[in-house]
Amino acid sequence: MEHDLSIIALVQQADIIVQGVLALLLLASVGCWGIIIDKLFTIGRLRRAAAAFRRRVDTEHEVDLIPVDPAKPVVEAGLAQWRAVDPEESRSDYRERIERAMRRASSEVVRRREIGLPFLATIGSAAPFVGLFGTVWGIMNSFTSIASSQDTSLAVVAPGIAEALFATAIGLVAAIPAVMAYNKFSTDLRRVNQTFGTAIGVMAEHLSGGRFAAAARRQAAE
Repeated sequence: MEHDLSIIALVQQADIIVQGVLALLLLASVGCWGIIIDKLFTIGRLRRAAAAFRRRVDTEHEVDLIPVDPAKPVVEAGLAQWRAVDPEESRSDYRERIERAMRRASSEVVRRREIGLPFLATIGSAAPFVGLFGTVWGIMNSFTSIASSQDTSLAVVAPGIAEALFATAIGLVAAIPAVMAYNKFSTDLRRVNQTFGTAIGVMAEHLSGGRFAAAARRQAAE
């Protein structure tokens, strides 16, 4: 008797529990890829905005202080504190207040881009074990069938073992891209934080020292 070992046939012949595991892993994989595609664009845009912000504050001549989103809230937070001048405040306190406000804003900007990353981390760590559960369950059913039929030939054993191992393969298919994407995006966001941190320190020094005062006053009046 010939057995159909195609992927579709293996899924159709699998136990309902194994089919449920496969469906769960497939949905998780689709969700991961949706997050990955979204983060490629949003985190990439944030990385470019942070780099542009850093270049602007490093420019010696007067520049437009307001960059495009998503770095705009960071600059606006600094300008809002720059406008709130306290005559009794020392320059160091003034600078610290500007810098603190900008760091809070940058943390919020970065935090919004972190949404979805915990899902990638969860799938990356849990999917192999979910797939392994499907494999163990399928193998148990295969051995039960072998005991019932009292036939241990490879033709009888192979289909059940194959459909069970397929669950582990799908678990790895879901987990590997999730882990790789999580590591990449986490590294990108750490670098963005570092870029923002450097630029914020420079801009806070400029605003408290007056190098960008003229440009800031014009924008405050708009």
